[in-house]
Amino acid sequence: MTRARSDSDDYEAQLRPLWLRAQAGDEAAYRAALQRMAVRLRAYLRRRMQAWPDEVEDLVQETLLALHLQRGTWDASLPVSAWMIAIARHKLIDLWRRRGRRDGELASLDELEDHEAPSADDREEHAARRDLGVLLRSIPPAQREAIVLTKIEGLTVAEVSVRTGASVAAVKVQVHRGLKKLAELVRTTR
Repeated sequence: MTRARSDSDDYEAQLRPLWLRAQAGDEAAYRAALQRMAVRLRAYLRRRMQAWPDEVEDLVQETLLALHLQRGTWDASLPVSAWMIAIARHKLIDLWRRRGRRDGELASLDELEDHEAPSADDREEHAARRDLGVLLRSIPPAQREAIVLTKIEGLTVAEVSVRTGASVAAVKVQVHRGLKKLAELVRTTR
């Protein structure tokens, strides 16, 4: 096992039990989980926002608020850190959009990451993204889209219904079936 994978596993191993207790209503565990997340988010965003260092703390707080508001979207079969980083990435992209950046003026997030020296956090995020991507590609496209939009991007079922043209009931069914399939895949790969 590489050191990066070990660091990633250690972080997830420390965060996950806190987050599970937090999800069950333990306020002390919730505060501790958010503190751990804040430290990781600061490092993650600081590397990606070198042009806007004064904005880092605001985006960390905005991401923590999104994590709080979307905590019900986290699926226990998936890594907490992957869910957290996905939300942070979306907040970063939203910031770039608010700043009026055009696609041609600013490289994509993936291209930016390719030019940075990889850190343990980058390797952790890449591994989590890769693993999640493999799992998501293993389920039908409609289920994958419903899960990505609701569980990762944090849209409501009604918003996903409008975006995809599927009924609210169909979106709920796709999410339920997709999560069930993902849970089965995770169990069989362990």
